[in-house]
Amino acid sequence: MGTPKNLAPNLWIVDQPDFGSGPAKGIGTRMTVIRLARDGLFLHSPTKLDDETKRALDAIGEVRAVVAPSRAHHLFVGDYIKTWPAAKLYGPPGLVGDIKDFRARSGARPDLKLDAVLGDEPQSEWAGEIDQHLFRGARWLNEVVFFHRPSRTAIFTDLVFNVAADFKDARIFYTLVGGRGRFGPHRIVRMIIRDRKAARESVAKILEWDFDRVIVTHGDVLESGGKAKFAAAFSYL
Repeated sequence: MGTPKNLAPNLWIVDQPDFGSGPAKGIGTRMTVIRLARDGLFLHSPTKLDDETKRALDAIGEVRAVVAPSRAHHLFVGDYIKTWPAAKLYGPPGLVGDIKDFRARSGARPDLKLDAVLGDEPQSEWAGEIDQHLFRGARWLNEVVFFHRPSRTAIFTDLVFNVAADFKDARIFYTLVGGRGRFGPHRIVRMIIRDRKAARESVAKILEWDFDRVIVTHGDVLESGGKAKFAAAFSYL
């Protein structure tokens, strides 16, 4: 943990294998790091911040955008904003909600202050380099999917898993959700997608992007053929 792995020019990942607790212990998670044209860093789904990670990020560029890409991936973003106070924090609709509103309680982080709520329009900091889309039909998740144009890379959080069939950690979790040995949404994510028409429209929007590589937050990075595999994984809709 803490050492970025370079996948393409201006594109890195940072893995945290020991993420999770209880049945999900060892599930693993991943941060994606993109260096923007003006040398600022875009951090997607930050992992736990330690000294090694901080030194590595500072060596790559200046942290300017910290992104919680869904209502389920936001655990460590506050530590990054404290460490780099000039950075801006972005999150999906419903992440910072009124805790008195029952519908907003699940996944809400009233302790966070967002600089902007993510939608379909890229922020000025990364417009022209990174496209994005708020996946519809799964309001509990509200995942924002990103596309790094220069590297032809789509970046997912929980909508797509790519866990190897022989992955040994978090056996109970991956068995229960059916998330091992397949690319795509596992059983719980399929249940969360309540509006299939809206989800189909989101899938069509994502398929307009010219991506090949797919970075997932859980599982292995798919280096090529990602667009066809994504289309097949969501064809059930």
